[in-house]
Amino acid sequence: MLAWRQTFPSRRCLLLACAASATASAKAAQAQTLAQGKLEARYSATLAGIQIGKGSWVVTINDTNYSAASSGVTTGLMHVLTSGEGTSAVRGTSAGGHPLTSLYGATIVSRKKSEEVRVVIDHGDVKDFGVKPEPDKKDNRVPMKDKHKHGVLDPMTASLLRVDGNGDPLKAEACQRKLAIFDGRLRYNLKLVFKRMDTVKAETGYAGKVVVCSVYFTPLAGHVPDRTVIKYLSKLRDMEIWLAPIAGTRVLVPFRAQSPTPIGQAVLEATHFVSRATPSRASARVPQ
Repeated sequence: MLAWRQTFPSRRCLLLACAASATASAKAAQAQTLAQGKLEARYSATLAGIQIGKGSWVVTINDTNYSAASSGVTTGLMHVLTSGEGTSAVRGTSAGGHPLTSLYGATIVSRKKSEEVRVVIDHGDVKDFGVKPEPDKKDNRVPMKDKHKHGVLDPMTASLLRVDGNGDPLKAEACQRKLAIFDGRLRYNLKLVFKRMDTVKAETGYAGKVVVCSVYFTPLAGHVPDRTVIKYLSKLRDMEIWLAPIAGTRVLVPFRAQSPTPIGQAVLEATHFVSRATPSRASARVPQ
């Protein structure tokens, strides 16, 4: 009896430890099933403070798949000068939150021309792509080689930035990355570097912290080196992207992007940014 009493505290501790472990495992399992969410956002584009466009974006993420679709149109003075509209969409598979395959498509229509792009990527390798109309081969473009089609993301998948680890994903490490992007016409890198933390408040939806990254553009292939816009973007050191979270996930997406231009600051900013966690049915069976 004495021996049992002497071991009772140890047994109680063992039982408490097992209970704590089970609770922690349950919460971890619940967190895993909650690693999915949906974002509905609307954006306004301005140049020197004047609205020139607007757009919308819907993103859906779960444990094994993701999809996103966006659309935009010129407005105001820009619409009078050169009307245009565009759509883009991607769907893909993922593992551990990292993209495996993606099917990306985009269409841009203006008064003078229309363009269609399609890109298929499997484990970072471009398996198929098409552009209509095809780029002019006489305009001194940097050749697109096989090496440029490996280890890449499509532009929309690249905008879904997953932050590894635990805890708050809104941290400096979210910015420390280089994105290798192939959009069907161009192969370029975007280097992100942490700049600061900030706060935002959409007209509808999200209000809270964002992580602000500096963005540096480096063209590698498919571009015309002598074009003014390519030279300008390559030299820019003041581009920023502000990242906000999609609820229920560890994915950050652009809330605001801004860049100086020769005629004023260009800004794309969310006016409506509503996201929600979308737990799977399995989460309902996890013990609390």
